Amino acid sequence: MSAPSRPHLYPAPAARAWRRRAQLALQRGAVTPSYLFAAEPYAAAVRSLAALDYGRPVRTWLSAKTQPLPALWQWWREQGSGHGIEVVSEFEFRGALADGYTPERILINGPAKHRWLPALARPGLRVHFDSLRELQLLLPLAVEFQWRIGLRLRTPGEVDPGHPEFPTQFGLEPAEAALALGRMQRAGVELEGIHFHLRTQVPVATEFAVALEAVRDWCERTGARPRILDVGGGLPAPWTWSADGRRFDARFRLAEYAAVIRRAVDRMPFVREVWLENGRHLSARAGVLLVRILDVKERSGTRLLICDGGRTMNALVSTWEEHALLPLERRTGRRVLTAVHGPTCMAFDCLGRRRLPASLRPGDHLLWCEAGAYHLPWETRFSHGLAEVWWEDERGLRRVRRAESFESYRALW
Repeated sequence: MSAPSRPHLYPAPAARAWRRRAQLALQRGAVTPSYLFAAEPYAAAVRSLAALDYGRPVRTWLSAKTQPLPALWQWWREQGSGHGIEVVSEFEFRGALADGYTPERILINGPAKHRWLPALARPGLRVHFDSLRELQLLLPLAVEFQWRIGLRLRTPGEVDPGHPEFPTQFGLEPAEAALALGRMQRAGVELEGIHFHLRTQVPVATEFAVALEAVRDWCERTGARPRILDVGGGLPAPWTWSADGRRFDARFRLAEYAAVIRRAVDRMPFVREVWLENGRHLSARAGVLLVRILDVKERSGTRLLICDGGRTMNALVSTWEEHALLPLERRTGRRVLTAVHGPTCMAFDCLGRRRLPASLRPGDHLLWCEAGAYHLPWETRFSHGLAEVWWEDERGLRRVRRAESFESYRALW
């Protein structure tokens, strides 16, 4: 693991805001490790996307899988009737209903929905079919309950990032989508939307141009006229780096992204609305992990900080991403190469290696930034219970989940 090239460039206003939240949480009795999440960074990211010109009205869906935090889901629902949630599993769908989302404000995506959706079917749902088998098994319900239907199309760039010679498992191939369209038409079901999703951390906007051209070509060949164009997510998160020190969003320009979509819909006049399903880009910046230093060791020219939270329990994405690490207490003096470890018995348990103040000591705290995406769903109980969670919105900062006790864990069994 190598240190990112400029981790100190994490924006000062964001650093001040997270330090304020962390200090307030500790004053109110926070137990580390803790996740701190906040509404305002998420809202600011949504506003920045909404301000762009896509050539059509745009609608942002909250990605449930990225941040399964009930406080966030409830806050998003309260922002307006047009604020919906995208789910890909039975748990997420039931959670959205429990948090007050009506069926028309829930977009159901993901593979193998036919396994669980029939038992929960109800009128008014928005469903994107992912396969011909899904279509076969769910189309009668779509007719009965008057669902609003979309198709997920696998576009050319949707390949396994680690092995680009292999395609992903998601969506319908163009020929399959044409068959699906025909079956829908014979059943009297309108195709409301066409959807694709490239992957996470897409590095440049031109990749969307290739996918959009594939969508336009499919519509032209089949005669499909969907009024909704769902471009999925995939925008890179800010202030995160690859393991070799490249910032993920270094070459991505949001204005160029909007222009790519604008040019595409100009060639698809039947499209009336653009949907976005960005998860990581919106929510990563809306959270941090707060840990406390328990012990300090020196060896081989490196200072080792042993903390009460780390990669194995709280931040699996640190396996392939580098995030900024900020001392909460103001420590000055020279900086030395420092490895930040969690408390588990695995060498794997390392949040990162940075040049941090040599004056850091046991009892001090560190903030691991950009922890608002995929950390809760990938949290583990490796030798420990689940962490405490805090949330801040217009009503202030509050604890929304206590640290898991041994008794509550044992009660599961």
